[in-house]
Amino acid sequence: MAVPEGDVVGVVLALFSALVYGTSDFLGGLASRRASVFSVVALSQVAGLVPLLAVQPWLGGPVTTGDLLWGAAAGLAGAAGLLLFFRTLARGVMTAVAPVTAVTAAAVPVLAGVLSGDRIGSWAAVGIVLALVAVVLVSADSGLAGLRAAPPASLPPALLAGSAFGLFFVFLDQTGEDAGLTPLVASRVTSGVLVVVVAALTRQSLRPTRVALPLIVASGVGDMSANALFLLATQTDSSVAIVGVLASLYPVSTVVLAQVVLRERLVPAQLAGLVSAAVAIVLITLPA
Repeated sequence: MAVPEGDVVGVVLALFSALVYGTSDFLGGLASRRASVFSVVALSQVAGLVPLLAVQPWLGGPVTTGDLLWGAAAGLAGAAGLLLFFRTLARGVMTAVAPVTAVTAAAVPVLAGVLSGDRIGSWAAVGIVLALVAVVLVSADSGLAGLRAAPPASLPPALLAGSAFGLFFVFLDQTGEDAGLTPLVASRVTSGVLVVVVAALTRQSLRPTRVALPLIVASGVGDMSANALFLLATQTDSSVAIVGVLASLYPVSTVVLAQVVLRERLVPAQLAGLVSAAVAIVLITLPA
């Protein structure tokens, strides 16, 4: 039995979104070393919105009020996840619990897809499970021992952050197939407003350093491009469980870039994660 064309397109778009998400995260991480986290997050939202508005005449589509509300909900979930993620990071525990956040973000779309009645082939089901394992391993930059080092109090915020990231994927999937990229406008405006309001309430500076600005712009454009690729993937015939888990493999590209650009060493768990991710992708694309 051949893989449906819509599924193939959705898989390819989801994989490209993971690649671009990971690259954007890498650039955002570099920028955060040179400017405040809030300035990086807030300005990257603006940087991503500009090209999105520019392509609306070609890639936009007719939207309903529901499409805009789902887009706005996705923006709130994504921004809340980012703020919670960085808050936990500031407490110095995210390195230990990053695998928890990553696998939760990957598992939420899978759970949503299964509960909504998505039919998943046996090979794809095995691939999804292996992909979840890969996300954990690739994110374990201090090895699996880091999980045991995580304080119990750090696990709830890690789970919440991961759930918010996963809900971002689920909410975007609820938008109409003919809406194009228009729901992302509502998503980006909502997330940008939330970040700016929180920054104002907590008196965080939004002024970037000159050296960080190009990285922030590149990260913002990359993040929006990844969002667009994911949204287009959901508008194919592919299951949200498959598209969501493939897009959640973004830590793979982040880790590879860190090794190539920053010469960071991969721990054995991460190497195993890269192999697991490759096998998972093959299994997911096999005929049912």
